[in-house]
Amino acid sequence: MAAPAKFKEQKKFSPKEIYAALEKNFGFKKFKGEQEVIIQNLLDGNDTFVIMPTGGGKSMCYQLPSMMLEGTAIIISPLIALMKNQVDSMRTFGMEDGIAHFLNSSLNKAEILQVKEDITKGLTKLLYVAPESLTKQENVDFLKGIHISFVAIDEAHCISEWGHDFRPEYRRLRPIIEEIGVVPIIALTATATPKVQHDIQKNLGLSDSKVFKASFNRANLYYEVRSKGPDVVKDIIKYIRGHQGKSGIVYCLSRKRVEEVAETLVVNGIKALPYHAGLEAKTRASNQDAFLMEDCEVIVATIAFGMGIDKPDVRFVVHVDIPKSLEGYYQETGRGGRDGGEGNCVTFYSYEDIQKLEKFMKGKPVAEQEIGKMLIQETVAYAETSSCRRKVLLNYFGETYDAAGCGGMCDNCRYPKEKFEGKEAMILVLDTIVAVKEKFKDKHIANVIMGVTSTAVKQYKHQELELFGDGADENEKYWIAVIRQALVNGFLGKDIENYGLLKITPAGEEYLKNPTSIMLTRDHDFESGDDDDDMVIGGGAKGGGGDETLFSLLKDLRKTIAKNQNLPPFVIFQDPSLEDMSIQYPITLEEIKQCAGVGAGKAQKFGKPFIELIAKYVEENEIHRPMDMVVKSIVNKSGLKVYIIQSIDRKLDVEDIALAKGMGILELLDEIETIVSSGTKLDLNYFINEVIDEDKQDEVFDYFNNAETDSVEDALKELGEDEYNEVEIRLMRIKFMSELGN
Repeated sequence: MAAPAKFKEQKKFSPKEIYAALEKNFGFKKFKGEQEVIIQNLLDGNDTFVIMPTGGGKSMCYQLPSMMLEGTAIIISPLIALMKNQVDSMRTFGMEDGIAHFLNSSLNKAEILQVKEDITKGLTKLLYVAPESLTKQENVDFLKGIHISFVAIDEAHCISEWGHDFRPEYRRLRPIIEEIGVVPIIALTATATPKVQHDIQKNLGLSDSKVFKASFNRANLYYEVRSKGPDVVKDIIKYIRGHQGKSGIVYCLSRKRVEEVAETLVVNGIKALPYHAGLEAKTRASNQDAFLMEDCEVIVATIAFGMGIDKPDVRFVVHVDIPKSLEGYYQETGRGGRDGGEGNCVTFYSYEDIQKLEKFMKGKPVAEQEIGKMLIQETVAYAETSSCRRKVLLNYFGETYDAAGCGGMCDNCRYPKEKFEGKEAMILVLDTIVAVKEKFKDKHIANVIMGVTSTAVKQYKHQELELFGDGADENEKYWIAVIRQALVNGFLGKDIENYGLLKITPAGEEYLKNPTSIMLTRDHDFESGDDDDDMVIGGGAKGGGGDETLFSLLKDLRKTIAKNQNLPPFVIFQDPSLEDMSIQYPITLEEIKQCAGVGAGKAQKFGKPFIELIAKYVEENEIHRPMDMVVKSIVNKSGLKVYIIQSIDRKLDVEDIALAKGMGILELLDEIETIVSSGTKLDLNYFINEVIDEDKQDEVFDYFNNAETDSVEDALKELGEDEYNEVEIRLMRIKFMSELGN
């Protein structure tokens, strides 16, 4: 076995030689930021630690030294895609293909042999290696026998479990590097809080290295957080159409969501491709190349999988789901505007996303949950803040941003949020949590404050509490926001074992003893904000509001059809379907199927007179139909719905279906109602006949046949709560809708 290569004293390079090498190899005449001093430090044989935001030019800090020094530089990177991208980039500078190679799991044996041959011949100046490949003994043995100029560790934050992309393999790098040879190390990252920075230096033995920390401020990026509603994909399509012809990235939380969003963008005429770790390597590489070559405008990717796409002119970065840490968010948004041009970072935020992230942590070790909880809480604080977003973001990375605000380069500075004195609201929230003995989640707390007698409130007799209903003048959204801001201010914490249960912290106890003024914020209403274009949405309504005149006409038509067919109006279409028609103005059967609660069956059976009325109304009133609002959907491939339909076809017990999917019976009925209201016919007689007497069935069926609405509450009042329960009424309503409406 060859003895480890020792770092040989390299020649000293003058600034003149460094500039000459920069122009010769890359065609540039000057450096960006601190590139020159970083490169000089590495060329002098010193360990170097670089913290530089995405777009700051980190790659050049090791690419140029690799070209100037004898031997091969080892570049450790966790992203296979980025390796390929950077190798291709190095080869485009008029250099031989052998100048740069990568060594990872995507290569076959013949390709690996070619890489090793080029390195042995001295052709290769940069060798990109995945951390997993570096841990293989055969590769370690090979690298021991070659002349290594230095080792660069890219994405160094992966070393820290407090980093957003923790990779256990990174923690093993220092002993492996020492086995290969004693050479200078340069560690580079685009994101590092003081805590992560300390972890990196300690783990890599770089405590004495020189640290170069560039400002994290990306002045050309515009940060915005929008409220996330049920039609978020429609909002994204509208946004992308407003940036026609520009390159963008859309991040999602899961692979499934990536596929769904990419398909929906495509059917709506947007050139989009998916990108996630579950795709075959060839497909992933092909999709990346299509994006780089501008054969596709938008790449849709998982936030959990680093893309490593080094494209300078990404003009917008959209997050469908909020990332699990601010470091992840910063790095992903940092892919926008790397050329210094326009870069819009729009995130759709819903607290339900946070609850999903919290749910993912359940079952993990408590220490890991603690870290995850703190990282998520920082993200919540960023999303909820009314302060300048840039200021909050830079503060997270230990950087003070002196400006009062960013001059309109974030939504909070451009559209300031309404503030209100929140002392009384905060006290009420904290007192309520104490009163229910810190054993309930946010929605239950909101119900108690508002005076809502939900099942759980009645079960625990919380309607008897003295403060029950003290906040009845505000809605649930308001109280949930106060609770979230109590979390952000550190007055509340969440139980680790039963995550979501709200607990008073020492700071919360102190606040209750000595309450002081606290300014809280209401969410900015992006639906009607000035950030939308001035497009007229039917009859002058702006944003998501429907056309009231058309809605009234549609209701009259529904009443006429119902009378002619001797059916209750709600069997034809329910109000939410008519409301959506008054927003979207569908004039074909294909378009009406995109409206809420209108499946293929409903469209075929009842759709024609409705689209004829709408077409006539649009023409007579010279309404510009905003095609931005008519979003084509992809076929619903929900595995749950398919499972439910197939199970009912096989006549499985409804309770068994719910049990198999870990659902409550009411939750399952919600899903069945959605299926039936969209026009799919289901036969539940086999189950209904077992659980409801025939006389009762007839009585409920007759009730719905003559009812004005399909309200379960009204039915229970009319038929008697002593005689019937909610499940029976809902089962019969499903039977009624399925038999008469579908």
